[in-house]
Amino acid sequence: MAEQTLIIVKPDAVKRNLAEEILSRFEKKGFIISKQKTLNFTAEMAKQFYSAHSSKPFFDELVSFITSGEVVAAIIERDNAVSLTREIIGNTNPKEANPDTIRGDFGISITENSIHASDSSESFDKEVNVIF
Repeated sequence: MAEQTLIIVKPDAVKRNLAEEILSRFEKKGFIISKQKTLNFTAEMAKQFYSAHSSKPFFDELVSFITSGEVVAAIIERDNAVSLTREIIGNTNPKEANPDTIRGDFGISITENSIHASDSSESFDKEVNVIF
């Protein structure tokens, strides 16, 4: 059975009209987009979504940024979805991300790195319930 994961095209990429191009990269790699929606995170949603980082110094910055504009969220699926998605998106820091990864090509900074993706099936289960 195909594995599912969650991706979120962040406000920096949505503002630059990159959502369609980013989603198409996954489709070209054989992913199926099973659900998709555009939304604005509320502060409460963002705090719940990023709760794993609540004790870290950058938590408030994460919440502030993800609530700063529209995002495009999608549940995508295929075999090995989580690990393959992590390869496609690249390193959290765009300066350290390989070219031809989403963050390497489109990321501006560690915060404005264009995309979020669940890092495990456990994270997916938690995060998808906040979004969908």
